[in-house]
Amino acid sequence: MSLSVRGVRLGVAQAGIKQADHDDLVLIELAPGSTNVGLFTQNAFRAAPVQLAQKHLKDSSGNARYWLINTGNANAGTGLAGYKTAENTCLAVAEMQDCQVTEVLPFSTGVIGEPLFAEPVINALPHACADLDEIHWQRASQAILTTDTHAKLASRVVSVSGSEVTLTGMAKGAGMIRPDMATMLAFVATDAEISSVFLDSLFRQAVSTSFNRITVDGDTSTNDAAMMAATGCSGIAIEAEGAEALAAFTQALESLCLELAQAIIRDGEGATKFVEVQVDGGADADECDAVAYTIAHSPLVKTALFASDPNWGRLLAAIGRAGLKNLCVEDVSLYLNDVLIAVNGARAPEYTEAQGQIAMAPPELTIRVDLKRGASSSRVWTTDFSYDYVRINAEYRT
Repeated sequence: MSLSVRGVRLGVAQAGIKQADHDDLVLIELAPGSTNVGLFTQNAFRAAPVQLAQKHLKDSSGNARYWLINTGNANAGTGLAGYKTAENTCLAVAEMQDCQVTEVLPFSTGVIGEPLFAEPVINALPHACADLDEIHWQRASQAILTTDTHAKLASRVVSVSGSEVTLTGMAKGAGMIRPDMATMLAFVATDAEISSVFLDSLFRQAVSTSFNRITVDGDTSTNDAAMMAATGCSGIAIEAEGAEALAAFTQALESLCLELAQAIIRDGEGATKFVEVQVDGGADADECDAVAYTIAHSPLVKTALFASDPNWGRLLAAIGRAGLKNLCVEDVSLYLNDVLIAVNGARAPEYTEAQGQIAMAPPELTIRVDLKRGASSSRVWTTDFSYDYVRINAEYRT
């Protein structure tokens, strides 16, 4: 798998933010002239780096040169002091790399509410700068993790007019996952040339069908951010290459984002199940989403999934409380994988408990609901709730 993206270099260092001898700082350098777009958390308590990254992205007209990422501390709920820390670390990068401070975008992840001091980050920056190399995607993807058990990294190569365009992305996230815009943190880069307006449109669409379709626990983080940059270093201007090239690039971007998003679910805190919730036959997309997320967020459904218990009554209850107006329960059909469980408001006549147990046993399964109210549909990916999910979150700060 090709990872390197022309015009992108990554450096990794150890700042000792939460623990010593641990890679916890990543600096990503983008070639001059790169276009940047980003989506950020909808949580009202946005972390200081989110606020500053949004400001710098606007002030630089989307032409940022550096993304600075630290783990071990979210720098959220830290007030003016936290904002000053984010500013000082950006200033340090600007001075070391001879760029404008508005061309540096900060990102943080980790514990909320603890002060993040600038000095450890600034002291580690020379090591990150010296480490900059286009081949360091794998190391960087490891360095941005928190409770994740493995890195999330994906790459695509698209052939355009006899040349190759590369897209590579990395993400982190395992808990506090219901993005509402992106994911915990995601960084995608391509060496194609794309205008900021067009890149924003492409990336928003890719996020809407990937990162905005996942949930572990229904909690939207204070630090969510998804970024994409186009360096133009391939010499291929996607917008000028015609419909076929655009379609190929769009498909590659959307599949890359979906792979990263689903990797977050597969690595959900304590997860033993990867679950697709598919809702068909809705009057509109909103009511399909309402049903899908009600199922995906139900603790009773998620604990039954962990036990591989086909307790379909919990699924019917979730559908019934999703808030759909004038829902005719007799029209609803419920499936586990291809097994019809409920129809006409009750257990399907041919359904057996043994069928349900077989359907629930695999680590990957699909819950499908047919509302028979229209032509809309939606999909959401989620996990079960295990003993380990409780343990990981109970011990998060110890």
